[in-house]
Amino acid sequence: MGCTGWTRAPRSRSRATARWWSSPRPPGYGPALQADSVPSDRARAIAVLRRAVELGVNHIDTAAFYFSPLRSANELIKSALGGPYPDDLVIATKVGPRRDASGEWAEHARTPGELRGQVEENLRQLGRDHLDLVNLRVLGTDSVAERFGALAELREAGLIRHLGVSNVTPEQLAQARAVAPVVCVQNMYGIGVRPEYDAFVRSCGEQGIAFVPFYSIAAAGREHGAAAAESAELTAVARAHGASTAQVRLAWTLHRGPHVLAIPGTGNPAHLDANVAAGALRLTDEDLARLDGLHHPGA
Repeated sequence: MGCTGWTRAPRSRSRATARWWSSPRPPGYGPALQADSVPSDRARAIAVLRRAVELGVNHIDTAAFYFSPLRSANELIKSALGGPYPDDLVIATKVGPRRDASGEWAEHARTPGELRGQVEENLRQLGRDHLDLVNLRVLGTDSVAERFGALAELREAGLIRHLGVSNVTPEQLAQARAVAPVVCVQNMYGIGVRPEYDAFVRSCGEQGIAFVPFYSIAAAGREHGAAAAESAELTAVARAHGASTAQVRLAWTLHRGPHVLAIPGTGNPAHLDANVAAGALRLTDEDLARLDGLHHPGA
């Protein structure tokens, strides 16, 4: 596991060009977002970040709460890319979840003062005077209007350029949009993962909102960083294209619509290259039908 993931946005409008959003990964090995994860190799993490930019990645997702005992995702990003940051690089972060200094989870930030403190912490760690994109990460189904309103005020003050929401329902998205423009939704989604979100994914596209799924590769493995044993159907599609099953999962995600962005978070150089290459994988109608059958088993 690596320090962050990334987005590769198209520099041309060709469909063959990958569209990547970053996938949050703490800077360590082992289960994600746990205090006892083993810190990753600093030099390799920095090399992966720089290689990502070389490959055309221009969006990186992070958060102040992505850290291990010896590594901070924000600090690695600043060290690798912040001297100065490339002009076209977009850094997205999240606020809401909190961890104490030992890495243990604390109550989510909910008040305007707590949310502002998280925004300012991200600014300080990244060495920036504004944040390109801040996602409000939500836990539960309570209204997000007040919390999103606090972020909207920071946007008006110039500390944030764009706002998004994460782990939300369609109703919570509507609540946020009633307060301020929303540019993206970051929710769990992938082959066989939350198929009930299909209509939500389409609705985001109709509203001009990017849908940014996380765990598109890991699927059932989720924060443990590894997918469950793959099915014969998925393996057959991968073999037919000379690709890995992870690449097929990413390609399927991209095929859900031009507004959908893949989330291949990694700190492994080889995985980085493979993830970016998956953007050029063209699935046939027959491939998509087989994979959709896995997405909706028994349908």
